[in-house]
Amino acid sequence: MSTILEVRELTKRFGGLVAVNDVSFKIEKGEIFGLIGPNGAGKTTLLNCIAGTHAPNDGVVSFLGKKMTGYNADVLCRAGMSRTFQISQPFPRLTAIENVMVATIFGNQRSNIFNPEQWANEMLEYVEFPMPPETLACNLNTVQLKRLDLARALASEPELLLLDELAAGLTEGELHELMQIIRKIRDNGVTVLIIEHIMRVIMGLCDRVMVLHYGRKIAEGTPQSVAKDPKVTEAYLGEETLAA
Repeated sequence: MSTILEVRELTKRFGGLVAVNDVSFKIEKGEIFGLIGPNGAGKTTLLNCIAGTHAPNDGVVSFLGKKMTGYNADVLCRAGMSRTFQISQPFPRLTAIENVMVATIFGNQRSNIFNPEQWANEMLEYVEFPMPPETLACNLNTVQLKRLDLARALASEPELLLLDELAAGLTEGELHELMQIIRKIRDNGVTVLIIEHIMRVIMGLCDRVMVLHYGRKIAEGTPQSVAKDPKVTEAYLGEETLAA
């Protein structure tokens, strides 16, 4: 395996608040890497610093062997990194297929896609989008928007896909379907970094897990070893949650 993402001593401050504090880790190509921690632990802020939404105050982000610290999200997307958001942010007056076409046209510069509409349809089918492609985004519910968000992220043909709480609000059946799709994405050569609160998803999907608490990394390892770490139990999970 080779390293696809390396984060070294990354810190992000908002005024006097240190949201991410001296965090370092690596993700290897082909992994599903989980990021967990209580609300306010700094998970999304860390993701934003990696993906170019925020510039870190200190530290280095290297992607595919190149230093990419502080690059804007559009540059990182074209370099092979894409993401979803906790709250989906589609173009509400565009259809589902038009939303994915926008991501295809402006986010994918890694290959020649001669028919963006066909490619967008393929991405919607790939994520098992449950509605007609011509459905306006403003008429989609939360679950449908999550599938649309995933199709848009995949339209740029990423090498690294960042997923921010994609499983929130899903039923048991929908969770199972989502986990199957994420495995399929990984099996097709895309490395995945996933933020998630639903521990069954983390335990069932991830090769390795990192835990944040008050902006600091307190544990990293296999899901099984992290689940047994006393610091993690005390800070976040609890014995009952771990046993579930």
